[in-house]
Amino acid sequence: MFAYGSLFLAAFAAATFFPFQSEALLVGLLVADTYSVTLLLVVATAGNVLGSVVNWYMGRYIEKFRYKRWFPFKGDSLEKAQGHYHRWGRWSLLMSWAPFIGDPLTLIAGIMRERFWTFLWIVTIAKAGRYLVTALLTFGWINL
Repeated sequence: MFAYGSLFLAAFAAATFFPFQSEALLVGLLVADTYSVTLLLVVATAGNVLGSVVNWYMGRYIEKFRYKRWFPFKGDSLEKAQGHYHRWGRWSLLMSWAPFIGDPLTLIAGIMRERFWTFLWIVTIAKAGRYLVTALLTFGWINL
């Protein structure tokens, strides 16, 4: 049970703005061959999606602090990010799995008032896909 909880927390932290990776822990648990692969994938996905939901909620309310010194977007970068989101729309959330751009995308989706259920559906697909590919690569079922 500790392993699943640790994976959940690692995946949650990885989806927020903390510099954290959950894939290494997932791979370690997968190769240990002690845990259910399906349950590991579900737990990792749930934790990562929940972390993205936190970003979305922050985005819904953070823009009122736009002119504070600690605001995460400087200068015209918020307008730029909003422009990209307008250009690609909600489907840009399919990239929420990607390092460096995924977390800001989920925050921008909140700022842009993306509907929660649409956000949740697309982000869940993206995050589950990342962990599924990680598992497939771990077991050598995908050769790159």
